[in-house]
Amino acid sequence: MRIPAATALAATITLAFSGQAPAQSISASANMINRDEVEVGTVTFNTTRSGMLQVIVELTDLPPGPHGFHVHETGECTVDGGFESAGGHYAGDHSHGVESDGGPHPGDFPNVHAAENGVVKLEFFTDRLSLDGGDNPLMDEDGSAVVVDSGADDYTSQPSGDAGDRIACGVIRQ
Repeated sequence: MRIPAATALAATITLAFSGQAPAQSISASANMINRDEVEVGTVTFNTTRSGMLQVIVELTDLPPGPHGFHVHETGECTVDGGFESAGGHYAGDHSHGVESDGGPHPGDFPNVHAAENGVVKLEFFTDRLSLDGGDNPLMDEDGSAVVVDSGADDYTSQPSGDAGDRIACGVIRQ
């Protein structure tokens, strides 16, 4: 159905004068670097009308196989020290892992699986995090980071899934 231009204009003017604004999508992303400070991809976060957060993962040059993948509590990725500057998982007073009582952390994501060529492409949704405001905002005063681990998360071990060393990190920015 086609809406006449005058009707669309009237709806826009009504929204402007009523103080209501059309729903806006907010986005943020993390440019991921490895321990050699080489960019290895991007993780993008988009708000949705339903309130879920869309996560789009596009990584390259990772070792083949499964890797732990988490949001960490501090928006800092210092290579010196193995990305420990990102702090612990974004825990939100929960236990680590989807297989744990009292879990998962808001920042617990599924393992990512790198193909033989080192590429990861993945899209999923979460309702445990938000970009700003609400419960568990990624864009709080100290920010947040995304971290990829050398091994798979076992989804139970405390506090971080026994996933090995941190091999890639990216600060989430709008």
